[in-house]
Amino acid sequence: MTNAPLMPKATAVWLVDNTSLTFDQIAEFCGLHVLEVKGIADGDVAHGIKGMDPISSGQLSREEIARAQRDSSYRLKLSVSKVEIPEIKRKRSPRYTPVSRRQDRPNAILWLLKRHPELKDSQIMRLVGTTKPTIEAIRERTHWNSTNLQPMDPVTLGLCTQIDLDAAVKRAARRLEREAKERGDEPVEPEKAGTLLPSGETMETSSAEPAAEAPQADADVEVTVESVFGETGDEAKES
Repeated sequence: MTNAPLMPKATAVWLVDNTSLTFDQIAEFCGLHVLEVKGIADGDVAHGIKGMDPISSGQLSREEIARAQRDSSYRLKLSVSKVEIPEIKRKRSPRYTPVSRRQDRPNAILWLLKRHPELKDSQIMRLVGTTKPTIEAIRERTHWNSTNLQPMDPVTLGLCTQIDLDAAVKRAARRLEREAKERGDEPVEPEKAGTLLPSGETMETSSAEPAAEAPQADADVEVTVESVFGETGDEAKES
């Protein structure tokens, strides 16, 4: 049907009334069944449909019709339009969230606000399908259920895909980097977390370091009550 005219039945009505083309030729060109074209010719089909001239609309040429009328085996070809029609960009509709998952959206919003504060509200709205007032209420702790909210990953909840989340985070990071360059600030690299050493290295390190020896008492020093408490035995008993 991609090569069919814009209004197949109206075009078929015009071709039946104004040409000597066969039913097969008209049916194939208009994307209709042969019996349907025959019904148009008999007046049983397409009541009230006004015929549309494919020549005036630029879908057929007179030479093409004349050639098909001379040769019944020839199949009509749709004329290539000389006017380029721009592709219509469909506006992206808000993400649909299942009813069973809508109660989890505040938890997902809280998770995004804590883990990815660089995200804009518009990005959060597209990811989890929420509204700006809801985001503001959760951020300012004025949401009606703020005390019971728990941050939860929206990917785990099924509110968005990991690919969409990663793409949004990358866009936000590029935006922050661009804004930092415009301000003339030096980009701050995040601190790298320490890594665990292999078990072989830790065992070698521990075996190479001698164990700390416990201090030993001097054998020549006599341990007495006076040396410990700073007083004689009699004074200790009186006290």
